[in-house]
Amino acid sequence: MPKYVIERELPGAGNLPAETLQAISQKSCGVLQGLGPQIQWVQSYVTDDKIYCIYIAPNADMVREHARQGGFPVNSVAEVRAVIDPTTAE
Repeated sequence: MPKYVIERELPGAGNLPAETLQAISQKSCGVLQGLGPQIQWVQSYVTDDKIYCIYIAPNADMVREHARQGGFPVNSVAEVRAVIDPTTAE
């Protein structure tokens, strides 16, 4: 199943309190439950003004539908073509 990186512009994201991040996570999980087991949220990285999310889904349209239903911004959705790390150099 394809993996996607989603870029979400959210000014001040890095300053969001834990309670707000929890509420966002709960909303995301609720939408995912409604969409079914084909789409999975792996994790997200919160930076100063953006959130980068990793999802597994059958297609980018499903990722966008999750964002639409949840009211989450989506600035880009990119399919991961390869994963590299320090062991790739070996």
